[in-house]
Amino acid sequence: MNLFTFSAHFGDEEACRLHFKQERDEIGVKCRRCGHDQHYLIKSVWSYECKSCRSRTSLCSGTIMQGSNLSFLIWYRAMFLMSATKKGFSAKEMQRQLGLKRYEPVWSLVHKLRKAMGKRDARYTLEGMIEFDEGYFTVESSKVEQNKAKRGRGAAGKRNVAVMAESTPLEDVDSGNKSNQVRYFKAKVLNTHLADEINETIQEELDNKTIVFSDQSTSYVNIADFIELHVTEKSTKESTEETLKWVHIFISNAKRNLIGNYHKIKGKYLQLYLDEFVYKLNRRYFGDRLFERVVIANITGYE
Repeated sequence: MNLFTFSAHFGDEEACRLHFKQERDEIGVKCRRCGHDQHYLIKSVWSYECKSCRSRTSLCSGTIMQGSNLSFLIWYRAMFLMSATKKGFSAKEMQRQLGLKRYEPVWSLVHKLRKAMGKRDARYTLEGMIEFDEGYFTVESSKVEQNKAKRGRGAAGKRNVAVMAESTPLEDVDSGNKSNQVRYFKAKVLNTHLADEINETIQEELDNKTIVFSDQSTSYVNIADFIELHVTEKSTKESTEETLKWVHIFISNAKRNLIGNYHKIKGKYLQLYLDEFVYKLNRRYFGDRLFERVVIANITGYE
């Protein structure tokens, strides 16, 4: 969806509210009091009234917009801007584009949307053949971290991220050339470098019938207990370019994206920025439909 199409369809507050209601009706609304799923809409106050117990639910109640004082029009413009570019918007740039005076509500808005994107992708597990590796991302370190600075793993200003990619090996019948076709990705910020957290990540993010390819890190020794097969390969230039090709492309592109668009990222918010990057990457072929998917993530992301 381009800017002109968006402006034509969502030029005022009521148009945004009506579209939001339409999307929410398709997903379904349940009464918080009795659980009934049949409602009337009282348009004068933009609230659903339960046909069973007469309890009312506001249009944005139960969505990530709940409790926000920003208008539907502002939220829709923000969702459009976030879905219109692969690179993303900083909160400061979003504030400028929306023409708002205060920074704090915009900062909260973009982080809520990122969190909703992450929750949407958390519903799915990767399956098939999986590339698995870790990358180090630069973040803004606190004074406490700087005082305890050390080299290598656990260094101040670095966060370790587990990256997973569905990667299917292909071979051209005529030429014999081999390649990997990639589908979906996941990325999770790790708190430690211990095998227990790696195992927990594998259980949460991957189907138990997957085949995982990784290097020979000592943190990966028990992965085979939770999947179909674990194939390890010594970390070399060839394995980076072939066996683990897509996770390294992801790490490189994600680092470039974050550095290029955001001045500094605090470590505790890194997962949210990665959630946005992964969400849009996994939907890279959606085109104009990406905006609609962000609206749906808004509606379901509060749960």
